[in-house]
Amino acid sequence: MEIKKLLGRKIKQYRILRGLSQEKLAELLNISQRTLSGIECGNNFLTSQTMDKILEVLKISPDELFYVEYLKNSKEMMKELIQDIKSLENNEEKLKIAYKVLKAIIKD
Repeated sequence: MEIKKLLGRKIKQYRILRGLSQEKLAELLNISQRTLSGIECGNNFLTSQTMDKILEVLKISPDELFYVEYLKNSKEMMKELIQDIKSLENNEEKLKIAYKVLKAIIKD
């Protein structure tokens, strides 16, 4: 998968995790919703200024944005995800957020 798509997915994940609509995040970044949509879909690449704003608004570090668990095989990732989801059993709020993020990713 190309870097634009990976970055776009990560930005979308963090946007959803923070409870922001595309419209609201675009407003906070001072870019159009169409531009943000293009970034999230991996069609547009973001400028360094926009990346700085994204990190600030979403309250994430560059490491969090660029870290991709591509070194694990699919069985390892599936096992880890299942364990993580099971750990949320008693935390309904976080479980709902995880559900929304996972559903948003699956739609793509």
